[in-house]
Amino acid sequence: MGSEGVNELITYVGYAVLDGLKYASSHEWVKHEGPVATIGITDHAQDHLGEVVFVELPEPGGSVSQGSSFGAVESVKATSDINSPISGEIVEVNTKLSESPGAINSSPYEDGWMIKVKPSSPSELESLLGPKEYTKFCEEEDAAH
Repeated sequence: MGSEGVNELITYVGYAVLDGLKYASSHEWVKHEGPVATIGITDHAQDHLGEVVFVELPEPGGSVSQGSSFGAVESVKATSDINSPISGEIVEVNTKLSESPGAINSSPYEDGWMIKVKPSSPSELESLLGPKEYTKFCEEEDAAH
C-alpha cells in the first residue's frame, strides 16, 4: 500500500489521526475505497495498548457486524477485543500480523491493517466519526481519565 499523499496527517497530543478515514468510538478506523473497506485500530488505541505481541483475526469468507468483535489484540498490558466499525463480508485478512504483530504499533494505518471487508450496509459509514470528531472524542476521553 503506497502513500499517495491523499491522507493528511492530523496529530493531537502525540497521536496520529488520518484525514480521509472514518473512526469508531471504540478506536477502530475504516478506509473505504471502491467496493472494499480496510479496517484496523487507531494510533490512539495502539498507544494505550502498549507493545502488541499477538493478534487474533478471523478467516476470510466470514462476516462481521457493526459494533461486534471480530478478533483480539494482545499486548504486554492487556488483551482487547477489536470491534468492526461496519458490517460486511471479510474478503481479506492481514496474515502478516501473525508473524509481525508489532506492525500495529509501528504502522497502525498502513502495514498494521487487520481485515478488508465488502460492506453490506455502506450507509453505516455515515454513522462513524470523521477525523476532527474522532480527535475531539479522544481528547475528551483522555481528559476524563
